[in-house]
Formats: sequence, structure tokens, C-alpha cells
Amino acid sequence: MTQGQDKSVQALVRNDIAAQGSDNGAGNARQTQIIAIYGKGGIGKSFTLSNLSYMMAQQGKRVLLIGCDPKSDTTSLLFGGRSVPTIIETSARKKAAGEEVSISDVCFKRDGVYAMELGGPEVGRGCGGRGIIHGFELLEKLGFHEWDFDYVLLDFLGDVVCGGFGLPIARDMCQKVIVVGSNDLQSLYVANNVCSAVDYFRKLGGNVGVAGIVINKDDHTGEAQAFAAAAGIPILAAIPADEDIRRKSAAYEIIGRPDGQYGPIFSDLAQQVADAPPVRPTPLSQEELLGLFSSSAVGRDVVLDPASAADMRGGKLVVQPSLEVVYESE
Repeated sequence: MTQGQDKSVQALVRNDIAAQGSDNGAGNARQTQIIAIYGKGGIGKSFTLSNLSYMMAQQGKRVLLIGCDPKSDTTSLLFGGRSVPTIIETSARKKAAGEEVSISDVCFKRDGVYAMELGGPEVGRGCGGRGIIHGFELLEKLGFHEWDFDYVLLDFLGDVVCGGFGLPIARDMCQKVIVVGSNDLQSLYVANNVCSAVDYFRKLGGNVGVAGIVINKDDHTGEAQAFAAAAGIPILAAIPADEDIRRKSAAYEIIGRPDGQYGPIFSDLAQQVADAPPVRPTPLSQEELLGLFSSSAVGRDVVLDPASAADMRGGKLVVQPSLEVVYESE
């Protein structure tokens, strides 16, 4: 991140924090909760967030959902599978035409939920993290710190560790973080990495904490619950591994409806998200993380067998004479 980008992002944060305590024009101060959601790609962040934001809106809350994943799929379920123009691609197109980006170009709404996608570069044509930074710079120009919402939900890819994706944690851009995981090693590895980042920046004086974990596709094997206990973070919800949920999600159907079969899950989750305090987690070591699983599941009984230089040459090791010049001492 360049010095100019860093100052721009920090200004966005300062302005937003100041706005959180401002009057909303109706005589009441609206306290905006900015929450960053992290998780392994494919673990169900977009599914969880679309249904969570929908439920919050049905409960009368003003909700803004911002997709910060280069795949730009955060809002796809919310809009029935339709993709929305991303901030990055719209900005490039408008700039080429000599035009300014407006809110209506990049923000869309459904049943009370406001949503947008930052987007990302095409493969091999740029850095996704820098795209995130550029996207937030544009949000500032669009008046981000003046917007009036109860909740701003940021969907971040947890697999990628470069600077832009860690922005909310590193720059105090949110009050709290939620991780989405399941009972598998890779998703909990990502969740643990996020906890490590929060812990690291807390040591440097940061204020962001982890509000908890949402366990998606819960098959009741218990590894995610064990991780939450070891890391010292609460379980906000456990969404079952259910074929009906999978099919409805694949068909871009919102299931987080107050009067629906799965409404209570997302109603309780909305309350948990609102009330859960940000805590400093206790990240696990790699061995502790592996210890949550049976040895047969993660190969913990495998012994590392060091390779030799001869192995690397197919067993034929030719000793080359040294070219080092040794000078005898006088």
C-alpha cells in the first residue's frame, strides 16, 4: 500500500467512526456496526450473509452488504443469481468515458437490503488486495462516512493474506469480525489465521475483536465446536448440513425469511451478531489445530522422512570439487 493509499483509507476510517455518533436527522443517533465476515472460499459466506442481511432487513434494520471477494458472488444469492456491476469495473468504464460513478451505478436493493460488490481484476491482470483498497477509496468519494445504516456487513475472502484483504482488521475499519467455518481442517485453518491476525493487531494497539464463528454445513462431528472453545470465541449459529438447504441455496433461494422453515436460525443469528462483543481470540498452533481431528483424518501419524541430495539426483550423487580458494595462514 502506498503512503497516499494508506492516508486515504485511514481518513475513511476516521470519518466513519465520527459519523457513527452523529445525528441521523431524526433526532436519534444511529450507532453503525461495521462487521467483517471471513472464511475459506466455498465455505458458505455468501449464503450466510445473504440470508442474514435479508433477515435483518425484515426485522426493520437498515443493512448494507458489501462484497469484498474478487469472485463478486456475495450478492448473487440475494439477487436470485444475477450479478451486479462491480465498483472496480464500473469505475474503469466511467473513467474511460470521462464520467463520474454514482451510487445508482453500483448499489442495488432488494426488500430493504442494500448491496454492492467491490469486484477484482481478471486473472493475471492485477492484485485483488489493491483492488479492495481502490474500492474503499471510491466508497469514500461516494460518501461512505455519511451513509445511515444500522449494519454494514463486509464479505472478505479468508484464504488470501495480502494487505488489502486484511484491511478491516489492520486499520480498525470494523468493530468486530465473524468467521464462517465447518468441521473440516481447511476451513478451520482459515478461521484460525483470521484469529491470529486479530490477535497480532491487538498487540499493536488495534481494537478489532472476533464476535464468534458461524458453523455452516454442521454434520455434528464437533471439530468446529472444539475450535471455538480452544480459541475462546462463541458459536453464533450452527447451520445444519441439510440437502434441502443445499438445493435451495444452489437455486439462489433466500431461506432466511421470518415465516420460513429456517427463519429461526437466521433470526437467532441476527440477534447474536448484534449483541456479541468483540473478544481477543487465542489462536491455535498448527499442532493444536491438527489435534482437533482424528489422526486418520489429518495424517498426524505420518513421520517426516528427510530427502537427501542423492535422492534428488535419482540416487547418483557426484561430488564436485570445491572451487573455494583456501589461503594458508602465514
